[in-house]
Amino acid sequence: MAALSKRPNEGSIYYDRRLTGFGLRMSSAGQISYFVEFRPGSGGRRVSKRRIVIGRDEPPMFRADHARSAAEQYLARVRLGGDPAGDRAASRSAPTVTEVLDDYLKNRVARLRKASTHALYSGYARIHIQPRIGSRPANLLSRAEVTSLHAKIGQSHPVTANRVIVMLRAALDYAAREGLVQGSSVNPAVGIDAYRERLREKYLSAEEFRRLGETLELAVTEGLMWHPDPSKNLKHAPAPENRRIMIDPFAIAAIRLLVLTGARLREILNLKWEQIDFEQGMALLPESKTGRRVLVLGEAALSVLRAIPRTGAFVVAGIQVRGPDGQLVDAPRSDLNRPWKRIRTHAKLGNLRLHDLRHSFASVGASAGLGLYVVGQLLGHRSPSTTSRYAHIANAPLTQASNAISLSIAESLGVRSSPS
Repeated sequence: MAALSKRPNEGSIYYDRRLTGFGLRMSSAGQISYFVEFRPGSGGRRVSKRRIVIGRDEPPMFRADHARSAAEQYLARVRLGGDPAGDRAASRSAPTVTEVLDDYLKNRVARLRKASTHALYSGYARIHIQPRIGSRPANLLSRAEVTSLHAKIGQSHPVTANRVIVMLRAALDYAAREGLVQGSSVNPAVGIDAYRERLREKYLSAEEFRRLGETLELAVTEGLMWHPDPSKNLKHAPAPENRRIMIDPFAIAAIRLLVLTGARLREILNLKWEQIDFEQGMALLPESKTGRRVLVLGEAALSVLRAIPRTGAFVVAGIQVRGPDGQLVDAPRSDLNRPWKRIRTHAKLGNLRLHDLRHSFASVGASAGLGLYVVGQLLGHRSPSTTSRYAHIANAPLTQASNAISLSIAESLGVRSSPS
């Protein structure tokens, strides 16, 4: 390092003779801080000097060469009209990623999106984003950090990783529009390569539909056979002659409605009696995944509804909770997980999800030649592209027609078709 000169009457502060503006300060305890001094902007005697620390060291391990290299970069920015001290102050006052997410969730998502979406996004922020990059200033967040976050989550949950990045990108866009974040105009969450997502869809066959129907009936008449879990304590297991479990009739009715309408689970569990028009055969859903929509009810679904006892506001009896005034009010049922696991096990349906009942409803409609537009309207799809996943099933009537025509022509030609 070049010789340093001590400024008189200013303590242990030294300046580099070779690089103007670069110096160090040695405390009484022997600690060394490297700094640069400059006049920001156009400079001149009328502009006050600013000093920023660029690194610290302690003897005998002087790293003057590293400090000088950093000082040269800072001072080069000053000569181009920059203000490193002002930039550093702005960075320190900039909101962190956690603060941006909190603002986005409160003033954007909670105001414009459904409560379930707000809860989902809040979970993404709390579980995945905040522990890893939450303390970072949002304006200094790099693409490399976002890519690393995506990769870390994707090791075990690739689909969730994709959803987290989509939410983070939206939050950073929001922060830029609202002026919460100043700096680069490039969103670091843009352009992250998403993991490939495989659709988890299963369609029930006619035989599986039959087994499901028999199981649903058995569940509310005789009960389903109880099978012990070998991993649990069986000390108080039922006696052999009592090893049947009756399933809640409201749960059975809900599953039947899922099968017969193609509705989403929450659309059925949140369905209220006042929303149903039995004469028109429809239910007006004020809030669904795609917003307000009409659920068309076939005669089979109406028959299920007529048989359900009215015990409260909700078609599928839920629970009672205390409202803001302390009075008990009806609330929808949260899920059907426990009864559904017993039913699908008894019906030998493997790991069939409740949502697969919706896919099965759509597949029956598509294979019947109803057309993808009609199927999409019944399912409440907002975009035709969503219904296009059933295109291969919708070709079934065409395949049947092609077989009939080709067999007729083959018979006239005297061509024998090989047995399938």
